[in-house]
Amino acid sequence: MIKNVIFDLDGTLLDTREGVIESAKYAAKEMGYSSLPHETMLTFVGPPIQNSFMKHYGCDEETAQKAANIFRDYYKNKALLLAEPYEGIYDLCKILKENGVKIAVATYKREDYALTLLRHFGFDKFCNPMHGADNNNILKKEDIVRMCQDEMGASGDSCVLIGDTDNDAKGAIKAHTKFIAVTYGFGFKNENDVIDYPHIGIAHKPMEIKDIILGK
Repeated sequence: MIKNVIFDLDGTLLDTREGVIESAKYAAKEMGYSSLPHETMLTFVGPPIQNSFMKHYGCDEETAQKAANIFRDYYKNKALLLAEPYEGIYDLCKILKENGVKIAVATYKREDYALTLLRHFGFDKFCNPMHGADNNNILKKEDIVRMCQDEMGASGDSCVLIGDTDNDAKGAIKAHTKFIAVTYGFGFKNENDVIDYPHIGIAHKPMEIKDIILGK
């Protein structure tokens, strides 16, 4: 039985696209890079920002880190709170907690930014522990998930990671935990996107997660 749930943040708990895209565009402009289509910019939401700059602009790690520093400075001071909770996500957290399920957050967003967001939107009432990435992208998704598992006292069989991207799916595999994919975020759009990854369910909206974990 699943008694420990670990949520991703971007695209799973919060729609953070506005702030992330605005900050990524600013960083790209400051670096002298050309603008990218909106659909491409959406892929910057969720993964480590360094990876996105290397992938789409072909820069090396040192240059990507410089871009990430510009991004994070702007994001922290100008755009961090440009986000919205997904409809039904608070009700889901409340129901899970009432049913004795422990809830945590494991995100690729830098930890201090993640904690500010989670506390601002009241997720700290439901979630503990809450962990994010380091500034230099050393921690991987599976490392962050394992940190949560250790603090929750959760084994892989009793735990599930919930997320919207292949980064989350791969992190679940490497952390030896179950996975639920959501299609309302920025990564997975339908069942076909998830077909290559082990999962125990697919949710098209937050409250469908309840049925996967608790049963209908």
